[in-house]
Amino acid sequence: MTVKEVLTSLKSMSNERMYAQNVKNGAGKNQFGVKLGDIRTLGNKIKRNHELALELWKSDNIEARLLATLIIDVRKLSPKELDEMVKSIGFVQEAEWLISYVIKEHKEKDSLREKWMESKNVWAARAGWSLMAGRIVRDPKGIDVEKLLDRLQSEMPRAPKEVQWTMNTTLAQIGINFPKLRKKAIDIGEKLGIYRDYPVSKGCTSPFAPIWIGEMVKRAKM
Repeated sequence: MTVKEVLTSLKSMSNERMYAQNVKNGAGKNQFGVKLGDIRTLGNKIKRNHELALELWKSDNIEARLLATLIIDVRKLSPKELDEMVKSIGFVQEAEWLISYVIKEHKEKDSLREKWMESKNVWAARAGWSLMAGRIVRDPKGIDVEKLLDRLQSEMPRAPKEVQWTMNTTLAQIGINFPKLRKKAIDIGEKLGIYRDYPVSKGCTSPFAPIWIGEMVKRAKM
């Protein structure tokens, strides 16, 4: 398929409610309002197509970019190209899919993590802290976790909301996975109060770090 054919196909899947939801979540007008499941279905149809993915990303259309994350060949992406993609993000769903399907699979993700955690670009910083949260869970060796807690306590209050989200995930994961630092993590969460009043659907866990930590620790003991 060509870029034009893909965009035509995506436009035919437009959904008014999805469009309105995207706008509510901060999306601009460069979108069609396509349901995520429909984008996945189209991705499965196209399969891996690196060149098409790069062209779709350049289109700036939200759904085209989401589709690009599903069909891109991560092995062919240079760190520079990935850095440029991250810093061109304009919508949170783009960030989530790029992190989940591309960044986490890239061989240079650790070096990029270190760079992005110091970046003033909100989407790069968000990605960096997301990768850090993953390191805390899977492979914390070499990470000064207590020093990281001090940094979170200092920087989270003034961080942009896009970055606060993954910083908060890192805080919670430290509390969940490091029993000796659990009280400190909970105390930081209580002091900062970030997401204390975040609306949560019935049956879902609050992103407020003290509640999140407590719930996950409780489940682990069951």
